[in-house]
Amino acid sequence: MVVSIWLAACAGSSADLQTAIGPAETETSALKVPRHGEGKTPSADARKAVTELTAAATPGNGAYLVGPLDMLDITVFKAPELTRSVQVADTGTINMPLVGEVQAAGRTAHAIEIDLAAKLGARYLQHPQVSVLVKEFNSQRVTLEGAVRKPGVYPLRGGMTLLQLVATAEGFGDASDATVLVFRAKDGKRMAARFDVDDIRSGKALDPPLQSGDVVVAPASAMKESLNAFLKVLPIAGVFALVL
Repeated sequence: MVVSIWLAACAGSSADLQTAIGPAETETSALKVPRHGEGKTPSADARKAVTELTAAATPGNGAYLVGPLDMLDITVFKAPELTRSVQVADTGTINMPLVGEVQAAGRTAHAIEIDLAAKLGARYLQHPQVSVLVKEFNSQRVTLEGAVRKPGVYPLRGGMTLLQLVATAEGFGDASDATVLVFRAKDGKRMAARFDVDDIRSGKALDPPLQSGDVVVAPASAMKESLNAFLKVLPIAGVFALVL
C-alpha cells in the first residue's frame, strides 16, 4: 500500500513522532477543531488560516499550472470555428487551427490565453479575445485507499475536498469509522493530518481542500492497530503536522 511507504519513512517510537510533530496544543492551537458534542463551528480565523494553507497552485486556483492530459475549453470571441475543447498531449502541447502546436503544460490558463491571442492576432484576427478554462484537471491526482468502497487513484477536480473524494469513491466500507488520514508532501517535507468525517459533515470541522499527490487513508480496524502509536501523537486538526 502507498501508506506503508509513508509510515516506513515516519517510523520510530511515539516519542520520536511527538518530537517531530510537537505538542498537540502548540501545533494546532490556532486551528483547533471542536470535537463531538461541543456544538461549535470553526472560527473565522481557522477558516482563514486553512484557506491560506491551501491557496497554492491547485485546481481551481488562478495560479494553477496546466499539465499533460488536462482538458481545456478554449473560446475565441466571434470565431466559433476556433472554439473547442482540447486535451493537453503527453508532450505538454495543444494543437489549434491556424496556429498549430502551442505549449500549454507548465503555464497558467491566463498565460495560454495571451499566447494564443498573440499568435492569432499576428496573422489571422484583429484584436482576438481568447478565453481558456481548465475543464478537467487530469494531470493532478490523489490516492485513496483503505476502507472505502472504491479505492484507487483519482483525478483531482477543481476545488475537490476530502468529502467529495470520499463520495467519488462511493463512501466508506463496512470496516471504516469516521477517521481519515491525509498524508502530504510539501517542499520536501512529509506532513499528515487526521480528520473526523462526522464532524465535517455536521459542520463542526472544516472540509479540507485536497492537493495533487495527497494520499488519503480510511483505516480499517486491523490497520488502526498497526497505526495506533502514530494516531496517538497526530491530533485531529485543520492543519497538517510535520512528521519528517
